[in-house]
Amino acid sequence: MEYIIILIGAVFVNNIVLSQFLGICPFLGVSSKVSTSVGMAGAVLFVMTIATLATYMLHEFILVPAGLEYLRTITFILVIAALVQMVEIILKKVSPPLYQALGVFLPLITTNCAVLGVAILALGMENASLIKAVFFAIANSIGFGLALIIFASLREHLELADLPKGMKGVPINLLAAGLLSLAFLGFTGLV
Repeated sequence: MEYIIILIGAVFVNNIVLSQFLGICPFLGVSSKVSTSVGMAGAVLFVMTIATLATYMLHEFILVPAGLEYLRTITFILVIAALVQMVEIILKKVSPPLYQALGVFLPLITTNCAVLGVAILALGMENASLIKAVFFAIANSIGFGLALIIFASLREHLELADLPKGMKGVPINLLAAGLLSLAFLGFTGLV
């Protein structure tokens, strides 16, 4: 039951993008097409899960025993940057079209505060364990992907809409993001 609460809480109630406002840069930058959003969601899922796994073990087995908890943030940033470089190399070889579609936004995962935020939030969970932390990361990346894909589909539909000239582009996208955030706010109190 505890894992179901973590899943529902991370995906709907405390969505990392729409409720906690982490990861806004890729949310706004990569969400112009659903296909690109699905690829970015997959990359974030992989990086967020592996980063949380690595940072949790690094924190619990190296930083805490050595009394170096104050180095947590900089250490986590370095681990995340290394993982993103690995994902970039793999995508370049495995899926060149996806690599080209993600373009400059793939390196932005390195500075995506959602990845760092989830790694840090996973440590602060009640009765935190490695399995819970990894599940928390997977649930948050699913929430990130869901928000990204929904927003991308909204943006694709808005491209076809007859909008006033002053509302086209960034204004309508920000308005749609705000309304999507309000829609997810309706899940508050669910868990």
